[in-house]
Amino acid sequence: MESVFIGELTWQQYQARIAAGNAVVLLPVGALEQHGHHLPMNVDVLLPTAVCERVAQRTGALVAPAVHYGYKSQQKSGGGNHYPGTTSLDGVTVIRTVQDIIRELARHGVRRLAILNGHFENSMFVVEGIDLALRELHYAGVEGFRVMTLSYWDFAEDPEVIKKLYPDGFQGWNVEHGGVFETSLMLALYPHLVDMEQMEHHPPATFPPYDLFPVVPERTPRPGTLSSARGASRAKGELILEVCVNGIARALRDEFGAQH
Repeated sequence: MESVFIGELTWQQYQARIAAGNAVVLLPVGALEQHGHHLPMNVDVLLPTAVCERVAQRTGALVAPAVHYGYKSQQKSGGGNHYPGTTSLDGVTVIRTVQDIIRELARHGVRRLAILNGHFENSMFVVEGIDLALRELHYAGVEGFRVMTLSYWDFAEDPEVIKKLYPDGFQGWNVEHGGVFETSLMLALYPHLVDMEQMEHHPPATFPPYDLFPVVPERTPRPGTLSSARGASRAKGELILEVCVNGIARALRDEFGAQH
């Protein structure tokens, strides 16, 4: 059985899949960003890539190589860009990267693309890259290219799922950086990269209702996480993975007619 990863195919295998006329390409977009003392810095690449792999196995889609760098970490969503190791791109670079990838995929014959974001800060720059790419393709006479954008965590917002993940109450996505959600997924998918002994328990981060630049580093909890990962488990990660893969596969079927 052929790999779902484009990078593992020969060019002839890839060409044949695209020439069949119904290929959906999934593009994980992440970041290199600190995730506390207990998680590696490539969480935002590993998780969307793993979700894409499972969705592709379910739907017959192909997974493009992930974009490993993202827009600058913001203090109130990712702890801030001041941590060692966090390596970020300017917004215009993210925009042009997405635009260039879409243009190249279109040249190959791809007409359906789903961009799976794993790093909140990328969101609007990805949208701008899509907009510029579609405009460029239109001017070049290429029509019918459709793009879906999604973030995997949006598919886990069912109240019953949230209740199982956070029996003591959900603090909100804005403090979930390095918390129960991401840690549970990592325990389910990459347990060898998680060191729960290094996890620091602390109250959810609190910030003023405004942003200040340069940031005040002391406002980010010391380990870089915005909430505690206490309560994370492999079982919760498997639940998250199941609902996200099911939901994304359903979305691809609804919008692109992909298998389900």
